[in-house]
Amino acid sequence: MFDTILFDLDGTLTDPKIGITTCVQYALKALGIIEEDLDKLEPFIGPPLKEQFIKYAGLSEEQAIYALEKYRERFQSTGLYENEIYEGIDGMLNKIKAEGITIGLASSKPTVFCKRILEYFHIEHYFTVIMGSELSGVRSQKAEVIEEALRQLGKQTEPEFKRVIMVGDREHDVFGAHRIGLPCVGVAFGYGGYEELKNAGADCIVATVEELTEVLIKKQLK
Repeated sequence: MFDTILFDLDGTLTDPKIGITTCVQYALKALGIIEEDLDKLEPFIGPPLKEQFIKYAGLSEEQAIYALEKYRERFQSTGLYENEIYEGIDGMLNKIKAEGITIGLASSKPTVFCKRILEYFHIEHYFTVIMGSELSGVRSQKAEVIEEALRQLGKQTEPEFKRVIMVGDREHDVFGAHRIGLPCVGVAFGYGGYEELKNAGADCIVATVEELTEVLIKKQLK
């Protein structure tokens, strides 16, 4: 039985594909790397961006930092709003809040952008804690974000952790949750897909927002 849910943002509550991939495309172009197919840039949705620039494009640490700066140059004014909330998310949050469940956000995206996105979709009022990384790069790993969210929620002991679950769409959501000792519900409608979530060891995998709502309302994964 759980009483607190931490949600990932990108690919879990919203579909940010256009905003993220076009901003990545913009950043790579600044380094002379041209990628016309936005589908190929989907791996950037979810994981810490600097790491993905290094992994995807073989950039050096210095180049990745520059790419991240260029990414944010476009993202903060335009890409932030090239985003859509998944159908049924508002209703789901309303239902689980009515059940007395505490809701928090734990995203690898900088906190300042997380807050603006939740406000843009008028769902920020559901969240007791909104936690992300810092623009400086501090707290970029998922486990670190989850730990800080739990600290701000006043949950810092193992018995308290047993009443918290993570919900996300990528393997790093699962790995981060498990590192802290939390179970993780994987959402296959996001960008990781069923196989990635299964291989990562997600404790439960759902295919739709409706199925996710049903699992969360029951307040238990089994």
